[in-house]
Amino acid sequence: MSKPMRVFVFASQKGGSGKTTLAGHVAVQAELAGDGPVAMVDTDPQGSLEKWAEVRREDRPAYVKAETSQLGNVVARAREQGYRLLVVDTPPAITRSISDVVSHADLVVVPTRPSPHDLRAVGPTVDIAEWHKKSLVFVVNAASARARITADAAVALSQHGTVAPVTLHHRVDYAASMIDGRTVMETKADGKSAKEVVALWNYLADRIKRMDYADEEEGIVPPLPVAAQPSLVSIGSNVNALGRRAPTFGRRSGS
Repeated sequence: MSKPMRVFVFASQKGGSGKTTLAGHVAVQAELAGDGPVAMVDTDPQGSLEKWAEVRREDRPAYVKAETSQLGNVVARAREQGYRLLVVDTPPAITRSISDVVSHADLVVVPTRPSPHDLRAVGPTVDIAEWHKKSLVFVVNAASARARITADAAVALSQHGTVAPVTLHHRVDYAASMIDGRTVMETKADGKSAKEVVALWNYLADRIKRMDYADEEEGIVPPLPVAAQPSLVSIGSNVNALGRRAPTFGRRSGS
């Protein structure tokens, strides 16, 4: 039986949480692990994930250009066309539109830096996830090695929801790798940062397996894909998921 598509929404009220970097890395690692096909959507008006996709040389994961109001249509089309995972980035704010995005989620991923300001900012995101009855997981991000506040942050976050057992540490290679559309797994596969992302994806992939098992137990049958090969968006195409003109993606600037 075909597996249902899962929607991961990356959300955080606090700017600078590393949300876009984490979303891109998770999407790529899912593909590298053979757990795709994966598509990404950027609902942040700043378009950081979109700009990264524009300079990315690889054609996976796919990028879908869509407004927040179109997300429901994008989710439906992605599901019909056989995608396994849809990664959605959101702006660093709590608005009605973010609540609408979260309503489509199977899992809300909340990157959180281990700082008092970031910890105080998680409440509204938790409230939205709870309002929509969505599963939520915190990812402690940009942590300093062996700093006590990292462990304290994990303890504090655990009072509000599940904390991923993998901590991502502050290293310049995360941001540096994304300059030309790549990730740490593609620039230094044997590095510490890459190993952290691999471990995080293994945890998230296990969450997906548990969702699938729960669906099977409840007898939920996923919609049948319309095609074996996904065609929601072609990297290098200028037509988006809704048939409208979109920028050409998939090449580094100047290539």
